Amino acid sequence: MRDDLGDEVPLRRPARRVVSLVPSLTEAVAETVADVLVGATDYCTHPAGLDVTRVGGSKYPTLAAVLDCIPDLVIANAEENRPEDVRRLRDEGVAVWVTAAPATVPMALESMRALFTEAFAVPMPEWFTEAERAWKDPVPVRVRAVVPVWRKPWVVLGRDTFGGDVLHRLGVHNVYADHADRYPRPTIDELRARFSDGDAELLVLPDEPYVFTDDDGPDHFPGVPYALVSGRRLTWYGPSLAYARAELEASLGSALDGVS
Repeated sequence: MRDDLGDEVPLRRPARRVVSLVPSLTEAVAETVADVLVGATDYCTHPAGLDVTRVGGSKYPTLAAVLDCIPDLVIANAEENRPEDVRRLRDEGVAVWVTAAPATVPMALESMRALFTEAFAVPMPEWFTEAERAWKDPVPVRVRAVVPVWRKPWVVLGRDTFGGDVLHRLGVHNVYADHADRYPRPTIDELRARFSDGDAELLVLPDEPYVFTDDDGPDHFPGVPYALVSGRRLTWYGPSLAYARAELEASLGSALDGVS
């Protein structure tokens, strides 16, 4: 079998001892294949009460701790994890399944389908079916938005991002969707000009990776309508996709009313 990047994953049988280095996939595995997780990163916060060995951060895991778990499979991500760590684990004889950074909701769903049906040899769960149904059809554009994900410096969603496609399916057009970079770093003056020039009408502020709040973020854009949304609902793909649409629509609702 091969992972999202086309690399061979030498599993002789369905994975039964798994270390996940990807928080959203940790949740997906825990909810779908009971009792296979033996290790996860410090940032794997869902499901609540997950009792496994912690192996450090996603970007800089403690590889010795990963190996101590004696995994038959490690799950990594091309964007979140370093190629040198993946290479070292493979050199140690560990099978590693690397998922691509999905640019759309359908890409994320197909990636998970391959992982579960091939690496775990299990049928897709009900939450997956619900997620497919919830996100199948985009709605027409209702508003144009700027979507910061970091401050100091400012970083925004650009082209080919999962969060951008989530918003697109909710009728929110990301004005940086055609930028050359996936995560552009515009100046605050450029961002403000997007609103003053009429290119954007709404500021969408998630609470991760940077924790934007009513007091931190909107204050840099006086008079601009904004919506605070769950970063997990916006950027995680897994069981939360089954109900993320309703929660995001609720968070965006009053802000969209203000724009209109």
